[in-house]
Amino acid sequence: MIETDLELLRGIANQLRIHCITATTAAGSGHPTSCLSAADLVAALFFGHMRFDPKNPKHPNNDRFILSKGHAAPLLYAAWAEAGFLPVEQLGQLRQITSDLEGHPTPRLPFVDVATGSLGQGLGIGVGMALAARQNGLDYRTYVLMGDGEIAEGAVWEAASLAGVRKLNNLIGIVDVNRLGQSEATAFGHDLATYRRRFEAFGWRVEDVDGHDLEEILEVLSGVGLGDQPLCILARTYKGAGVSFLQDKDGWHGKPLSKDEAARAIAELVPTARSAAGVQIPAPSPMTPPERPVPAAYPPLHYQVGQMVATREAYGNALARMGEVDQRIVAMDGDTKNSTFAEKFAKKFPDRYTECYIAEQTLVAVAVGFSTRGFVPFASTFACFFTRAYDHIRVAGISRANIKLVGSHVGVSIGEDGPSQMGLEDLAMMRAVADSVVLYPCDAVSTEKLVEQMALRQGLCYLRTSRPKTPVIYNNDETFPIGGAKVLRQKEGDRVTVVAAGVTLHEALKAADRLAQEGIGITVIDAYSIKPLAADVILNAARRTRNLVVTVEDHYAEGGLGDAVAGELSAQGVQVHKLAVRELPRSGKPDELLARYGINADAIVARVRALA
Repeated sequence: MIETDLELLRGIANQLRIHCITATTAAGSGHPTSCLSAADLVAALFFGHMRFDPKNPKHPNNDRFILSKGHAAPLLYAAWAEAGFLPVEQLGQLRQITSDLEGHPTPRLPFVDVATGSLGQGLGIGVGMALAARQNGLDYRTYVLMGDGEIAEGAVWEAASLAGVRKLNNLIGIVDVNRLGQSEATAFGHDLATYRRRFEAFGWRVEDVDGHDLEEILEVLSGVGLGDQPLCILARTYKGAGVSFLQDKDGWHGKPLSKDEAARAIAELVPTARSAAGVQIPAPSPMTPPERPVPAAYPPLHYQVGQMVATREAYGNALARMGEVDQRIVAMDGDTKNSTFAEKFAKKFPDRYTECYIAEQTLVAVAVGFSTRGFVPFASTFACFFTRAYDHIRVAGISRANIKLVGSHVGVSIGEDGPSQMGLEDLAMMRAVADSVVLYPCDAVSTEKLVEQMALRQGLCYLRTSRPKTPVIYNNDETFPIGGAKVLRQKEGDRVTVVAAGVTLHEALKAADRLAQEGIGITVIDAYSIKPLAADVILNAARRTRNLVVTVEDHYAEGGLGDAVAGELSAQGVQVHKLAVRELPRSGKPDELLARYGINADAIVARVRALA
């Protein structure tokens, strides 16, 4: 614990309160009362406990702080201003379009690792950061400040479970139990005993504190790291604490104070407010993470053209092959590793694999946590199950997280398992994520080469893999740049351009052979990169086929390959005809289902004949 007197810490807490009130009043929006309840906790952490370099928020062994209750962003900004990283004057620019001090934190700020504000996500990310500390052999600790309202989120309990299972005693969850939610009181109010029983049931050590008593807070924080359990600190607080007409009053959530109200509030706080200038914050220990350079090259592939390999298995092969030379790569799965073939990596590199069990929100959150610490995490499960984690994926896009998601068992081609197991929405979902990359290979070679590209590219990437075995059509030395496409069949006089990916690419090739026997030529393009799309390649082909394009995809008609192509080319005068799954599918054999839902070679032939 830092040798700081309690009166000074109380004064710093009130100065943080003043900053929050001033900033939100100037902005005309924000959540000042949510900041006030946590001010004592943040003052204790930043100026009485945590080890970090205030001049270098990116120091690899800084203690990490995640503000899961992201609506209290002004409090985070105020703490870093008092620590000397931000000029205090910048706090007045809160929520302005020219300022990075946004309404909820984003990594545009160097002291923010992840975007928060969609409640319930911080703890899972903290689990990933805590696991990364172990992986790196570092002694930093990860602190996650949550609101009591977000404890209703199931994602919190997924994360709490995994933290307990993994005995993450370097993870500290702090709950600001201020009793009041956005529209009414929380379900349990100040009933800390209920929260205690729940966290204890998930394997946590739990301590209760008066969240406005600095001596109590520091005493509990001094016990961080004791035992082998993660620590939950339940802090009984009051929303609007420190200001008489705000404290524990309903109806103030998300409401800034007027100038007159702010003046009254600040007048109550000023007499005891103190600056944190001069407070000596202990430096992190000088430990450094291992060097994990980007490899100059990955080991070669050894497939044979015509060999039957499922792209999901090729994904597992790629991870195991690349893991030999790329120490940045870690992997995690949601208890589907024997189907996604992530088990190949898990068996080869067990210390670099995290089993997240059937908890897809935590699966994605853990990946995000690892990515903040310099790793390249690959997280896999069935594509349909990523829908459960979509909000985490959406916010990972806002975080610019360097995560790699792999969804297997896509489309009706999975066969007999039926519609609840068929990923038919994933392309639409993933295309909509900010700055995402969406890839859909058709064979083992393209799969492995695209996994390499994902590892080398910064940002969120999604790879769609298929259940059935498909023939290898590419040579081992073929390249697959992100944003590219392959023209597999093309000749003068072609009548239609057929654009496909994954399993339907093979159907398109079959269709091309059959149509050729009838004297009808088609251009066939493997659009393995759905986003970014090789629009120029497809447009050039379309210009040679009377501006007629047929897209074929094992996905619903909305938001997938067809819409990607139409969105790029329709304004260029190209007619795009979409073959896709247009009704709720059912169980059946893969070939039966491809035929029934109009995305097999027969359907392509029929559509081309109609257009020829």
